[in-house]
Amino acid sequence: MSTTVKSAAVSHVGKIRANNQDSGYAGRQLFVVADGMGGHAGGDIASAIAVKRIMEADRPFTSAHDAEFALQSALVAANSLIAETVFDHPELTGMGTTVTAIVRVGNQLALAHIGDSRLYLYRSGVLEQVTVDHTFVQRLVDSGRITAEEAAVHPRRSVLMRVLGDVEASPEIDTAVVDIEPGDRWMLCSDGLSSYVTDEKIAAVLSSVPSPRDAAERLVRESLDQGAPDNVTVVIADIDKTGDSAANPPVLVGSAALPLEFAADPSRKALRLPTLLLHPLKALPEDSHFEPESDEFLQELIREDRRRATRRRVSWLVAVGLVIALIVTGLVVGYRWTQSRYYVGANGNTVAIFKGVQQSIGPISLSDVYEETSIRIDDLSTFEQQRVLDTISAPNLSSARSIISRLEDDSP
Repeated sequence: MSTTVKSAAVSHVGKIRANNQDSGYAGRQLFVVADGMGGHAGGDIASAIAVKRIMEADRPFTSAHDAEFALQSALVAANSLIAETVFDHPELTGMGTTVTAIVRVGNQLALAHIGDSRLYLYRSGVLEQVTVDHTFVQRLVDSGRITAEEAAVHPRRSVLMRVLGDVEASPEIDTAVVDIEPGDRWMLCSDGLSSYVTDEKIAAVLSSVPSPRDAAERLVRESLDQGAPDNVTVVIADIDKTGDSAANPPVLVGSAALPLEFAADPSRKALRLPTLLLHPLKALPEDSHFEPESDEFLQELIREDRRRATRRRVSWLVAVGLVIALIVTGLVVGYRWTQSRYYVGANGNTVAIFKGVQQSIGPISLSDVYEETSIRIDDLSTFEQQRVLDTISAPNLSSARSIISRLEDDSP
């Protein structure tokens, strides 16, 4: 069955940012999302440069593997263009961008990916994240050191290990070729969506909104409704079962849709990439940042994570210790209170004064015989016999002895 691609691209500046550092492209067979970084005067330029260079790969390919190689080459070329731009405009030092891109070739997709923008596949009611985030916390998840739930609130979840920028001449880029099926819905997004909208909600929108444009706009609204401060960009590509040739025209969104402007600011201090700000976190006021993938830095992060884990364990142990101490204190206080009480009851065939209360905790009795008497239960009246067998409570020892005196008067 012949198929076409129905697509849409939507981008929004978000609720906090002054400018949109995201760029997106939905073409004939090529689809790209880039999330720029480097502050007000850098992130938008980096993502726009990358997307406009990668757009050149929106052309026919003889095979998906050729498209895969072309995408990888386009990302490397975009990386060089960003470095050249920084050389010509030093005030932009440190700008960079994530990129996730796919090209449809027949019944396959070629993809290239770097950073923490994402590619999702919605197929037969199931949503799958296809790409892997190039972040520090993802490294910890992959190594089994933390869970995905812990990664979502980890203080270092904003640290990117790989991006396009003016740091590495040959950045490591993930590439792959995957099969597609009629009815597939492929979605690319910046972390302005994935950091604020759950996978369950994304799947619900993709399953219930048939139009790619409407679905993309709905997902952007969902992100904004969650208070997302970051830019958010969504590109959706549907593998249309009908084979309708009326595919959507190519569209650019975000900073790539605007002219590039290099307004140098003499007062702007050139910053190195490891200290620059990226997209905001969903729970913390501080911004994300990029750190190059070096063993020294990675080991320092791991050591920091170990220290954090140790502090968490110590805090947990202290909390458990306090709870245990409170429980023990409560038990001691409660036991001492029980031992301030008395009652009169039967000790075999005679009457005795017991110290404690008429209760037990499992096999542990909370009372014992305090004073024995010579009063036989058989010598008491039927009424008093029943009272003794049921036990007679006394608030103190003096009251218990008064009860004994009355029973002695009742017995012959």
